[in-house]
Amino acid sequence: AQHAHDFKNQDDADLAALSDVSDPRLRQGLGAIRAKPGMNPRGYADFRRLLDDKDVHAVCISTPDHWHALMTIMACAAGKDVYVEKPLTLFVREGRWMTQAARRYNRIVQTGTQQRSGPHYQTARRLLQDGYLGKILSVRMGSYRNIMPGFGRPSGPLPPDSNCAMGLGPAPPRPFSPHRGLYHFRWFWDYSGGQMTNLGAHDLDILLWSLNQKGPLAVSSSGGRFALEDDGETPDTQDALFEFPGFTALWSHREASMGTVATRGASYFGSKGSLTITREGFDIVGDMKRPPENAIPVFQGHPQGGPRREERAYDVWTPPLKMTGNGQQQFTLHTRNFLDCVKSRQRPIADVEDGHRTAAACHLANISLRTGRKIRWDPETEQIPGDPEAAALLERPYRAPWDRVLKSLLA
Repeated sequence: AQHAHDFKNQDDADLAALSDVSDPRLRQGLGAIRAKPGMNPRGYADFRRLLDDKDVHAVCISTPDHWHALMTIMACAAGKDVYVEKPLTLFVREGRWMTQAARRYNRIVQTGTQQRSGPHYQTARRLLQDGYLGKILSVRMGSYRNIMPGFGRPSGPLPPDSNCAMGLGPAPPRPFSPHRGLYHFRWFWDYSGGQMTNLGAHDLDILLWSLNQKGPLAVSSSGGRFALEDDGETPDTQDALFEFPGFTALWSHREASMGTVATRGASYFGSKGSLTITREGFDIVGDMKRPPENAIPVFQGHPQGGPRREERAYDVWTPPLKMTGNGQQQFTLHTRNFLDCVKSRQRPIADVEDGHRTAAACHLANISLRTGRKIRWDPETEQIPGDPEAAALLERPYRAPWDRVLKSLLA
């Protein structure tokens, strides 16, 4: 719904077609688009028929994560440019396949990490790269809430008018559960990587982009499904420590305790100050600069008129700075960037390879969580050295017949 709204509001975008495996949702989506005068999209139950449509020049992929890579590669092969939701992939190797397909077929592929298009994120990036905070030493990111959706053990009959086989796609077959669709698919390893790849991807993406990193050198992660007693699998509580050259970064999420700290966002700590940033804006605070040891002390009276005491004069390394942001504006500008790049053929602000590197960092955290040990990573070769068991988790098999589709496209 978010993407249909964003593209519908662009005057130079004609929403020509829509595909969904659920007939009620397909009809609902078509109705929402047709509410704009002049738009009369065609509906397809099978996305492959949409890709065959010669009137379609670009597609927006907003499906469960396990479909992102295959649909993107198929769309590129069909001559379509692609806007694909984050996280870009279900496992690491998919991102390299997607990048290769985009380059081979000369397609524009935008990853849905829309924070990059926010003016205040772009300003913060420039400040970080210009050394406004000095040398970055540490980054702390997180998401905390106690309103986790999908809680409980749902049951019920298979919903009518839904093509579950098509929805399942390349994922392995499982008994039906209402949680394995729509938003709640994120709590199952077959389709997603939990909040690490969902919300964690946004803040890690800004980190890699702002600090010019291709990926971490090592990742350690711990956590589990400690609070939620249901049929979900991914952790409701997780901490992941990423090691980069010269600094560390921590991602932390909780699904059952909000606490008193900021519930979303990231903080960058440098040698001269710190920056806290969310979709609503950023706030920079300068660290105090200690004077030389031989500085002349300043004597001040006690605020309540008590005995005098010695205090040293302090200054700050960098002046405070604030800038506001707007979450909806970030979606709008990201959509605009994609459409402009479709016309110009320039790389978008969140190119497919950027999305691949961000998703890879998230997947490494989950590999560490699931193997119970630190994972070392070579961002240049995209390999896990010296750990064959962990390296095997960089790729997963596709279910037939989609495995043959993928193989034919990668040949």
